[in-house]
Amino acid sequence: QVQLVEFGGGSVQAGSSLRLSCAASGFSFSNYNMAWFRQAPGKEREFVAGMRWIGSVTYYADSVKGRFTISGDNANFTLYLQMNSLKPEDTAVYYCAVRERTSASLSTPTLYNSWGQGTQVTVSS
Repeated sequence: QVQLVEFGGGSVQAGSSLRLSCAASGFSFSNYNMAWFRQAPGKEREFVAGMRWIGSVTYYADSVKGRFTISGDNANFTLYLQMNSLKPEDTAVYYCAVRERTSASLSTPTLYNSWGQGTQVTVSS
């Protein structure tokens, strides 16, 4: 049973930083791809960052590239999203997601079938 729990959201001012955590259990990281998605009020859920554990291959949405960093800690079974230089448009509920390993783009949401409950990030001007 795959279980994902997000932590680290909060309300901050533009330019601040936050680090989100996704505590994972029930699967081997090397056999799966993991990603962060977000959903703002009135908008569709969108891809933020993803990781293929083997080789630590990562991919980022253009909107966060250079500001956000995805990483993982196998020993602690945790996925992280370091968010720097936050902007008001980053305001959203952030979700951790998992899918079976595939060559498909990390940004394609179709095959992600396990999700955390989400953590709220609010960035004010």
